[in-house]
Amino acid sequence: MISIKNLDQLYGGTQILWGLDLDIEPGSITCIMGRNGVGKTTLLKTIMGLLPTSNGEITMNGVTLNKQSAEKRAYSGIGYVPQGRDIFPMLTVEENLRIGLPVLNKKSKNKTNDIPEKIFELFPVLKDMLHRRGGDLSGGQQQQLAIGRALVLDPSVLILDEPNEGIQPNIVKQIGDVILKLNAEEGLTVILIEQKLGFARRVGKEFRLMEKGRIVAADRMDKLNDNLIKQYLAV
Repeated sequence: MISIKNLDQLYGGTQILWGLDLDIEPGSITCIMGRNGVGKTTLLKTIMGLLPTSNGEITMNGVTLNKQSAEKRAYSGIGYVPQGRDIFPMLTVEENLRIGLPVLNKKSKNKTNDIPEKIFELFPVLKDMLHRRGGDLSGGQQQQLAIGRALVLDPSVLILDEPNEGIQPNIVKQIGDVILKLNAEEGLTVILIEQKLGFARRVGKEFRLMEKGRIVAADRMDKLNDNLIKQYLAV
């Protein structure tokens, strides 16, 4: 589904990604893991078109994405939840969710002005707080809103950058449940950066370990052993 070959990325004159190769299969849940500063967020931003590539190729279903804008990549079927959520704090929950409707309507034959009911089934709190401003929500509620906003696009790939950072345990569990449900029932492909090992093992099907801007280990999640954890994840 997504294939990255020999990717280089320079940020502010410093090279962050070095000849990186990554293949994401349809229907997979892939956890990108590694210590701070190894290039995980840069990788996701490059996939989304928020940072330019210096070299290499990114393709999705055989279509090259390198020259496409972030907006066009959203129309291609990629939903993105950035680190820190980036909701619009002065807009209501409803207004935040409606931002994705133009993308949904362009992809669908059935035009709608309604937020998909599925969003409220996954995150009931959003329906209860529909007219509350995003900035007035708790951190966990804002994260649910950010994921819900991405899902309004009806993506085939959902990319999440540390979705559990600073979130209370009950919301962490709910986010995990939602990821697993969408993957099992709809075949949603998920790519996420995750620091919590327990969550990664519960949700992830595969792992990719990064060090110094490269993928250095890749396998099924049940192959993430103590030696790899000590070498690439332990602080």
